[in-house]
Amino acid sequence: MKHIFKQGSDASAPTLVLFHGTGGTEEDLLPIGEMISPTSSVLSVRGNVLENGMPRFFRRLAEGVFDLEDLILRTHEVYDFLDEAAEKYGVDRHNMVAVGYSNGANIAASLLFHYEDAFKGAILHHPMVPLRDKELPNLSGIPIFIGAGRNDQMCSAQESEDLHALLTEAGTVTELHWENNGHQLTRTEILAAAAWYGEHF
Repeated sequence: MKHIFKQGSDASAPTLVLFHGTGGTEEDLLPIGEMISPTSSVLSVRGNVLENGMPRFFRRLAEGVFDLEDLILRTHEVYDFLDEAAEKYGVDRHNMVAVGYSNGANIAASLLFHYEDAFKGAILHHPMVPLRDKELPNLSGIPIFIGAGRNDQMCSAQESEDLHALLTEAGTVTELHWENNGHQLTRTEILAAAAWYGEHF
């Protein structure tokens, strides 16, 4: 997978794994990673799927309707890539924190839905529930931040509430942070995520 790796100044800090939104690239979230944990190593990944020339992490059938078969395939693909990248760059695979926005937050959430050891924690900006009717692994104690919009046209408030409930039932310690800026990722939301990160890591 196309990606950028930047070595951090603190080897013990979690490696941030960055997942962009639809139409983004591996460059997009680098400034956000810097705001959240400036001393961390960063692994920023580009989605392998193109939709009308726009990179994504998995296919969709329509807006808000996921191609579930492709989602599951791509989830396993990303998981394998993270294993390979950890070995290649000499970082601790069990000390990774996901930071995703929109489509990137959805693939990060899907990784959590499939693997109990996918991440040490996650910051999910405007995610949806990746899969309904799936039994989640034991995610006991994993801290998760969900940034959501009360007036988000792409991702309803109920979707955010549902994801929060499912992750909490699986044992995570999930904080749901509300904004009123639609689907947009704003500075206030990033600063809230950075403050949350500081408390947990």
